[in-house]
Amino acid sequence: MTTTKSACLLLVFVSLSLPAQDMASGNRRAQPRRPLPPGKVAPVVDFRDVAAASGVTSVNISANPRKKNYIVEVTGNGVALVDIDQDGLLDLLFLNAGEGEDSKPRAQNLYRNLGGMRFEDITAKSGIPDLEWAQGVCAGDFDDDGRVDLLITQWGSNTLLRNTGGAFADESAARLPRVTGKRWSTGCAFFDYDRDGDLDLAIANYVRFDPKTTAKPTDKKHCEWKSMPVVCGPRPLPGESMTLLRNDGGKFVDVSQASGIAGAKEYYGFTVLTGDYDNDGWTDLYVACDSTPSLIFRNLGNGKFEELGIASGAALNEDGREQAGMGATAGDYNNDGRLDIFKTNFTDDTVSLYRNTGNFTFTEATVQAGLAIHTKFLGWGAAFVDVDHDGWRDLFYVNGHVYPEVDAAGIGEAYRQARVLFWNRGDGQFHDMSAQAGPGIAVDKHASRGLAVGDLDNDGTVELVAVNMHEVPSVLKNHAKPLGSSMLVEAPTASGRAAIGARIVVTPAVGKPQTEEVRSGGFHISQGDFRAHFGTGVATEASLAIVWPDGTRQELGTVQTNRWITVRQGKGIVRSQPFAR
Repeated sequence: MTTTKSACLLLVFVSLSLPAQDMASGNRRAQPRRPLPPGKVAPVVDFRDVAAASGVTSVNISANPRKKNYIVEVTGNGVALVDIDQDGLLDLLFLNAGEGEDSKPRAQNLYRNLGGMRFEDITAKSGIPDLEWAQGVCAGDFDDDGRVDLLITQWGSNTLLRNTGGAFADESAARLPRVTGKRWSTGCAFFDYDRDGDLDLAIANYVRFDPKTTAKPTDKKHCEWKSMPVVCGPRPLPGESMTLLRNDGGKFVDVSQASGIAGAKEYYGFTVLTGDYDNDGWTDLYVACDSTPSLIFRNLGNGKFEELGIASGAALNEDGREQAGMGATAGDYNNDGRLDIFKTNFTDDTVSLYRNTGNFTFTEATVQAGLAIHTKFLGWGAAFVDVDHDGWRDLFYVNGHVYPEVDAAGIGEAYRQARVLFWNRGDGQFHDMSAQAGPGIAVDKHASRGLAVGDLDNDGTVELVAVNMHEVPSVLKNHAKPLGSSMLVEAPTASGRAAIGARIVVTPAVGKPQTEEVRSGGFHISQGDFRAHFGTGVATEASLAIVWPDGTRQELGTVQTNRWITVRQGKGIVRSQPFAR
């Protein structure tokens, strides 16, 4: 490991000597678009932005919309889809950052789901404090009382919010380790890494940033990108290590050093993505990193982790170069029972698809899968999602530049960018159907950042919710009729909290087995629906099995599709509810 890491760091040091201070380093030419083979027909998809009609109207704040001085102003904010009041409907939390060096704390916008795709702004009575530089958010019931709690990461100090029953109390000081000075945290995830029955916390950290010592674009010694003066970073700012906090009776203890998580130093960490990537029953960690190799920590099952990013094949592109990773999502796109990883990157590069080949190894399959056709986008939040319910997970991601100045620079770049939807053909390849995916994807352009996915109206289809810099969020709903049936599977523990880390396997009567995990965090520093969504094609029945976080396997037998099914650990199916259509 030491030799491999040293070789990779040599690549980083060489790229640091380049004159441009950008977030990208793994540049790759776009591949030609592949036509669909005879007999393959892409589905009809019609995503439309219904945010305004739904009552979601708050405008994102992250410094000056026209001119950025520091990198903390450009990375954007996350979104969370969580049922805060236990009424069976996903509520929405949108994060905001500050407005300059001397920024005042800003409200974080919380919307209560009223049903029927209608939302009410309850920010004023949410109990969520105003924050200066909120970044990411993840959810999990850390005190095991059946109510979902939140962690909001920041440049400064992170905020732990305990759910008191539809509102929140800030318990950061009492439950989180004390941090001296300001630290910039980005992505996070609750997970039970030691399988002791309570939820621990993994946190990604980005750069060591101090505006007093960081140059502005207007300074004499400014940073440049394509000959433009731009915000400095992440290079040449010092990188960071990652954080692991162990839950000790509701209070968190920093075990970053003891666990080995902090052993990986000088990385620019963004999105934390949990998953059992080697199918050994222990949850591992992937961290999408910006301008340094991405990290993947294998859970050894004894309280320790081993960083295997380069050795596993999931840290670099196929040319052996580090990339500017932003968002990440995990899903079994080829239905072989192993979780694959998809990552978004900077402009002048393609996205990355890492196919899981077993034994904690990955093969970069971006070109092979037909995904390497775009290099003009700067990608952020990403999601595996079955939009047509055919039993194969498609790919969706949002884009947006970091430099508002590009619109007037005459270099062929745009600040607001379109979204991308790749349809999974079911043969290991994807087809870009963005132009035929409805106005919310084909027409609308934004500088998007955070993304989360969930079924907001419990009708069996998922909505796509994105944070747009300096604009109202997007709530994308598919108005086309899905081609197949679907299932939502909810897996709470005996106490009622989401069994984060549980592995759910659905095998339709017609089709291949599908695997998904209950996950906290991911996408791009955001939180999605804890319920696992499965497209089941023409099948009206499917078999259902769950491997719980403690390793026990529960077979539920045959269930009907087109239903929201809740399986409580130790009790079996406690809900089988037809979708609200």
